Amino acid sequence: MKKKISIISSAFNEQENVWELHTQVKAEMAKYADKYDYEQLVLDNASTDGTLEELRKIAAQDTHFKVIANARNFGHIRSPYYGILQCSGDAVIYMASDLQDPPALIGQFLAKWEEGFKVVLAQKTQSKESVLFFAVRRFYYWLLNLLNDSGAQLPANCTGFGLYDKCVVEELRRLNDPYPYLRGLVCELGYSRALVPFVQPTRKRGFTKNNFYTLYDNAMIGFTNHSKVPLRLAAMGGFILGGISLALAFVYLILKLLFWNKFPMGTAPILLGVLFFSSVQLFFIGIIGEYIGAILTQVLKRPLVIEKERINFK
Repeated sequence: MKKKISIISSAFNEQENVWELHTQVKAEMAKYADKYDYEQLVLDNASTDGTLEELRKIAAQDTHFKVIANARNFGHIRSPYYGILQCSGDAVIYMASDLQDPPALIGQFLAKWEEGFKVVLAQKTQSKESVLFFAVRRFYYWLLNLLNDSGAQLPANCTGFGLYDKCVVEELRRLNDPYPYLRGLVCELGYSRALVPFVQPTRKRGFTKNNFYTLYDNAMIGFTNHSKVPLRLAAMGGFILGGISLALAFVYLILKLLFWNKFPMGTAPILLGVLFFSSVQLFFIGIIGEYIGAILTQVLKRPLVIEKERINFK
């Protein structure tokens, strides 16, 4: 009996890419038709262009192709994660719908999976995006691993593009995380893992949906899910700065008493001190707020996605 491979992508306003995505995935899976059956699932995140109409046309021509239309845009984290949980294959391959995650890597994923690895992640060794942007990403992963106290080493420049065995997907279903950091979560579970290096191509059609907020959101989820170090730095920083402030105040008082006329009470040093300590306080309050927000998301337990329609499901 053939093993079943599920290939899942999430799409928002990718009308220009979904046909090419389907064509490339179909061509790759045809190479392994003697060993694997497959399904391709695309979640439409309430696109405002013609993406859903194009997905309907593909589904009408290919019974392997399935579509879930979301009731609204549930974002770049919840929608693809929900799609992974809906797959029924012996292994699930997640890739972005903009073709910056090349379907040509499917064969390498399957080869590593057959070797026994439960998680196979694509790792960007180079990217044709901005050099500065790629450098910022590298710095982020370095800092995340530096502050990571979960015990799980997170591989740099892995976005979640890769293969996950069904036992991993079952564990993700059991965890029922309402806002997961997928690439970190699968590493923390401890399953055997392989990395497949690749050079990320540039986007050829359409426009990226990532912006400062989505990138910041991903970054903060990584920190709050895998490290308590920022909170401890806030606490230690508060103690240290408080001690320094008390010592300086004591020194200034002694000097003022000994040299009354030589140490006038100027307003500039006071204002600078107030501004400095206020900014430090706001920074640490922001860190604490991120953790509180993460806790609130977990407590609310809102559904990952609300579906509007399913196409080609039996």
